[in-house]
Amino acid sequence: MAKKAVASLQKGGGKEYTKVIITTKSAKTGAYTFKESMVHNDKVKEVVAAGSK
Repeated sequence: MAKKAVASLQKGGGKEYTKVIITTKSAKTGAYTFKESMVHNDKVKEVVAAGSK
């Protein structure tokens, strides 16, 4: 199923998007959590900067 999703992103305007994965560490348990999102190429720096705060 992953191949189908990736293949559909390569058609049309899908090349204008980037998958951003932000890692955060829980202060309570010490475990890492990951937040994934598809972001337009123009907004990648903004999302990464907001996620690192």
